[in-house]
Order: sequence, then structure tokens, then C-alpha cells
Amino acid sequence: MSEELTGQQALAVMGAMEEMETRDSRLIKKIASILHKNLDNYKPIELLKISQALTCLHFQSKELFVRLRELLLSYLKISVKPSEISVLVSAISMLPSPHLDEAGISRIEAVLPQCDLNDLNSFATSVLRWIQCGHVYLDNTTGKQLKLLQKLDHYSHQRLQKYNNLNLLWEELRSLKGDWFAESLLEDTIATLQCLMDQINYINVAGIASFISRSNYLNTLLLDKIASVTLQQIEKIHPFSIFSIILPFSILNYDPPQRDEFFGTCIQHLNPYLSILDPLMLVFLGFYLAIHEYFPENLIKTIFNIKFLGRLDSQLELLCSSLSTRVQVRLMELNRAVCLECPEYQIPWFHDRFCQQHYNKDTGSLNGAQQQIYKMLAEVLGGMNCVKASVLTPYYHTIDFECILDKRKKPLPYGSHNTTLGKMPEMHWEPNTPRVGSRLPPGTERIALEFLDLRAFCKNVPHLKGKSAMKKRHLEILGYRVIQIPHFEWNSMVLSTKGARMDYLRECIFGDGKS
Repeated sequence: MSEELTGQQALAVMGAMEEMETRDSRLIKKIASILHKNLDNYKPIELLKISQALTCLHFQSKELFVRLRELLLSYLKISVKPSEISVLVSAISMLPSPHLDEAGISRIEAVLPQCDLNDLNSFATSVLRWIQCGHVYLDNTTGKQLKLLQKLDHYSHQRLQKYNNLNLLWEELRSLKGDWFAESLLEDTIATLQCLMDQINYINVAGIASFISRSNYLNTLLLDKIASVTLQQIEKIHPFSIFSIILPFSILNYDPPQRDEFFGTCIQHLNPYLSILDPLMLVFLGFYLAIHEYFPENLIKTIFNIKFLGRLDSQLELLCSSLSTRVQVRLMELNRAVCLECPEYQIPWFHDRFCQQHYNKDTGSLNGAQQQIYKMLAEVLGGMNCVKASVLTPYYHTIDFECILDKRKKPLPYGSHNTTLGKMPEMHWEPNTPRVGSRLPPGTERIALEFLDLRAFCKNVPHLKGKSAMKKRHLEILGYRVIQIPHFEWNSMVLSTKGARMDYLRECIFGDGKS
């Protein structure tokens, strides 16, 4: 059948294969062959889709990629539209030979004053790909690319400063993402949004909230405005937009003024539509509300219902493996949160088998900072047998390190079952154990130590994000005393020596700087 496909049909099939993450090399080769025969008939945007799909599917064919590059360069020589040029450059940057010569770089520079933020971001992403790939064909190529990045930065900031209309700005922001945008433009973009926040209304509030969620940037004035507009204009807001509005408050771990009224109003607006809401969206909604310690009984009992879970299972069978796994993990995390934080709902824990399969694939290895902490903890506590690394708790939270102190604050040694570096996390309790300390002698304290890297904090301030805050709550419910070690403290000048770090750990564990 694949041999009878037209060029457009083959393009559609290749797009579907990319979305499904197909690994059928024979089918990929057949569809790529049809694409190759029809390359001359495709538009620039279609050539970009082909480049993306072939790269994603790890397809290799020197002949096809050479021809694809020739076509893209020929289009680039005659194209005058900034959006089309950015598409062509993006496609070229994905190929095995992604470099552009001086004429190509000059072509980009000529259209920069006419570019919107999306075009500028696309160009910057392409330039970063060239630099990262390390394809240096001319002595001064990298220098030219760095100068081009500086020009992109200049024109982007210039364009941001011109905006006085939030809706026009949002049209350009809605799809912006990537490392360059996050590093070069995000702070100015948030500042511009803050200047224009009086223009936030029921039409654009969900979009602005979604953008803030993706940015990981905490701006309390913007979030307060989003909450205020939502409360004032809730009747005009589409119910299915509620998830996007709630999201930044959960991700960034921020309570707006009138927290309970805000969340209550949002859920009340959504309640009549729970039965028709997409099952995946309902699971994600429940999970992100749980992050923020909000468990609407109607929503929770709608999700943990045999009929709903059957619908969800049917839908999961149609999804690509990565999305299916992501949804299952979120359902497990919601199940765990409800069991720990709302036992009165009497929702059973039913994810043991899933978690066992999930953690069988996880090596539990420690990164450099964690290995450093592990060795120092052993010294502070009196030996490797007094600290466990990569421990699984009841309900399958993974913690970096665990130790036990007796009632006199003396470390208790573990037996021969201590976890070895690089091995899979080990469970040494029954899955239904309500508290990890339930089998310890009276007065004994079990301690969980977590190293928090930059992903645990907001991008602009050292404010703990929602998932890390929820994990701390859960560990405390399970009976742990939780010690969180932020990366910015561990790597600070104050803790630049081994002695200072040892004292820091002693203070965290014993509270008096002594063992």
C-alpha cells in the first residue's frame, strides 16, 4: 500500500509516524523513498516537516539529505519573506550538514528588522544548533554565528519595547520556547507583560497563564492579576480553560490572595462539565490541584471511578508510548497524593504493579553532587552503614539519602542490605506501611535528605516549586524529618571547602554542629 501513496499522502504518513515514534525501519525507508521522489514538489514548510520527521525517526540517507539541502538552499536564495526564510534556515539546521556560508548568513541579517519574535527565535535556535553541532567549515564561521546571535538579541529586545497592546504581543508569544528565548528574552518579556497586565481579560487570561507555566518564572503581580481577572470574569471564561489558569499557581507553588475562593470558583465553574472533559485533561487537572493541596471531592471521585478509569485505559491504548506513560505516572502520583493527604476519601492504592515495573527500569544512580554528599554523610554519621542512598519509601517516593537517629541523636547502622551506588533503589518495608517509622524503637527518628537542583526552584528566585513542596509534605506524612539541600547553598562560596560542607550537614542533621 505504501508504494501507491502520493507525495502528500506520504508526508501525512511520515508526520503520523513521527508523532507515534515509529521504529519500523522498513516502513520508514519506504515512506522516505516516496518523499525523496517528490521532494521537488514540496513547499518550504513541508520540507521543514520532512526534515523534522526524518531527524526524529533517526533516518539516514546521504543521497536524500544532499538533495534536501540543495532544495532548501535554492529556496533560500530567492525567498524574501522573513517567515519563509526562518523556516528554510530551521530545516537546514536539522540536516547532517547544517552550516550556512556567508551568503546564507547575510540573507538572514538582511531580513532581521522585518522579523517578529517567532522568526527571531527560530533563527536563534538554528544558530545554536550550528554551534552545538560543532560543524566549523570556515575559520571565522563560529565568530559570524556569535555576531548573528548578538544581532538577534538586539532586534528582539527592540521589538519587545515597542509593544503597548497585550493581544498583539500574545500572538507572538503563544508559541515561543527554547533555550535562547529562556536565557535572552524571558525577563524582558515578563516585564513587558507586567506593564500591560491591566489588559488581561477573560479572552487572554488562560493564554497568559499558560505562558507563565512554561516559563517557570515567578512574578506575583502577574499571578495576582490572573487570579483577580478569573474571579471577576469567571462567567465569561470557557470552562475548559480552567486547567491552564490553575497551572502556574501549582507549578510555581504560589497562593494568590483569596486562595480558597479562587480555586473553589474555578472548580465550581468546571463541575458541570466533568463528565465530558477529556480523561487525560481530568487526570492532569486532578494532579496539579493535588500539588497545591486542593482535593475537590467531586473531581477526585469522578477520576477514581471504575467507569472513568475504563475510558482512560481505552484512550491510553491509542496514544504514543511516551504520552501514555506520562499520563499513567500522573495518575499514580494523584493516587498517591489522595491516599496520603485525603484518607477520608477511602480511595485505594492500586499502583504497586505499575511502580514495580517503572522502578525496575530505573538504575537509581547518583549524580556528582549527590555522590559527594553521600561520602560526606558517611563521614558525618560514622560509616557507610549509617546512610542509605537511593531509597524507595512507601508509595514509591525516591529519596536521595536516608539515615536513622536514636533518641539520643546517635546514628543507627543499617544491616547488610544497604543500597549500593548505581544499583536500583531498594524497598525494605511492606508497601502498605502507613509510616516508615512504625517499626523503629520509641524516640527514633528517620531522616530523608534531598539534594535539590535548579529544576526544583523557580527560574528567577530561589522559591521551591510545587512538586518538590508536595514531596516534602508526603515524606513528612510518612514519618520522615525532611532535610532539603538547595544546590545554590551547597555550591555557594560559604560552603566552598569540605570542612564547611561537613559542618553544614552536621547542623542540618543534628542541629548543633556536632555529631
